[in-house]
Amino acid sequence: MAALVAGAFPPNLDAVERESLVQEIKDWSIANGLAVRPPPAIVPEDPEGILATNAPVTLFPSPFPKSCFTEAKAIQQAYNELYANISRDEEFLSSLVQEVAGGDEFIASLWNIHLRVKEEGYVQNLSLGLFRSDYMVHGDGEGLQIKQVEFNTIASSFGGLSTQTSLLHRHLSQTVYPLLQSSAALSPLELPPNNSTQGLASGLRAAYTAYGPSTLGHPTCVIFLVQSGERNVFDQRHLEYALTSSTPSIPVFRLPFSSIQDNTTLTPTRHLLYRPTANPSLTYEVAVAYLRAGYGPGDYPSPSAWEARYTIERSRTITCPSVLTQLAGMKKVQQVLATPGDNATMERFLPDAKARAAVQRSFTNIFPLDTTPAGLEARRLATDPEECKRYVMKPQREGGGNNFYRTAIPEQLKQIPEEHWSSYILMELITPPPVANIILRNGKLEQGGVICELGVYGTCLWDQTGTGTLHNEESGYLLRTKGDQSEEGGVAAGYGCMDSVALV
Repeated sequence: MAALVAGAFPPNLDAVERESLVQEIKDWSIANGLAVRPPPAIVPEDPEGILATNAPVTLFPSPFPKSCFTEAKAIQQAYNELYANISRDEEFLSSLVQEVAGGDEFIASLWNIHLRVKEEGYVQNLSLGLFRSDYMVHGDGEGLQIKQVEFNTIASSFGGLSTQTSLLHRHLSQTVYPLLQSSAALSPLELPPNNSTQGLASGLRAAYTAYGPSTLGHPTCVIFLVQSGERNVFDQRHLEYALTSSTPSIPVFRLPFSSIQDNTTLTPTRHLLYRPTANPSLTYEVAVAYLRAGYGPGDYPSPSAWEARYTIERSRTITCPSVLTQLAGMKKVQQVLATPGDNATMERFLPDAKARAAVQRSFTNIFPLDTTPAGLEARRLATDPEECKRYVMKPQREGGGNNFYRTAIPEQLKQIPEEHWSSYILMELITPPPVANIILRNGKLEQGGVICELGVYGTCLWDQTGTGTLHNEESGYLLRTKGDQSEEGGVAAGYGCMDSVALV
């Protein structure tokens, strides 16, 4: 497969150029919040939480096909509508939960929260989604096209750092790149703007506005529910600061997911009240609860953690996401939508034929691992020592490090009871064109072939009880890059790095 750019990319750097470029990136990153808390492997202890290091990042923006970039951004609003409609359809989600719950206790527990709230009645009909649809460029005989890797409905991270990465590469293109001896390889660079921070903040702001003033006379606020010891804190802070610096300013508080029960109370009318740890004498009414935690079993170490999630779900707070919206992000949903030959499901949730066709063009082949004819064929492919090399097997889980690739699939299936295989899906691997770059990670450089994954953010606010949509926007992008020998791409999980696109 041909490379995306002709000539040498990234440019050849001598030792002096390399040192100068790396130092500029380090300084700019810290000065502008393109940073993370250092990993334990680099700094074993930081008890006071005073240290930060630049986020892993590429030295140059990676070449990315302009047509693919434009297409991915253009279909995001249709994807927002699709997943909002799926979250409204309890019957559809119930049928899929029943298929996977036997082998996935986490999914079963989430569904149980929904059933408990449904029994007493929901008191908040509005749902907020801060989504991210992830793609890779696929090259075959028909040219280059985007193919969806996954759709994220909870804790879609790196919107804050992504804006800063785009600004970093733009800064370098104006200051350092022109001084390089091989600067001709970088001229001209087409670097599109990236409004992911403001775009995601606009979704939170829309929900906060829709909630309206407190009927109890309290000031209202947004709370970010976060993991304790969060290393990716600065990414989240950028969104917080976008809200607090808006006009009018929106009060924002960070609350560890494990502290929900300690710092909130639910009134008889199910208004959620928050007492700031800095001043417990104050009381705020929570208009929006934004979950940057709660997406995996590790966030629920005890029954009290599940009760905390139940408290949020049954309250009047607009939750991002609701349990139903989180479940809409199951890999099983993606599989059902993309299974070859099944168009009825897509017609059900995305009636507009033009929008539906545009979304379906981004699908890759995904198969169930159940006992249907398609599932039995997928089981044959997954257990064949040669055929399995074309696939990745995924559980119903967010976050990096959960997937099984190629020859690891048959071995993993041997460890899973066959009656639980239906909790997984089998996805055809995407074949990206060759790209090279240099990654700065923990102060060291990694140079060679890379694989780029484009994420497009979307924000959507809708009424769960009807067809009304109050807000639906495409909200910027993320480019994550990893070495071409790495299977996973999560930056926070230590696999990938931050990047931005240079359109070609």
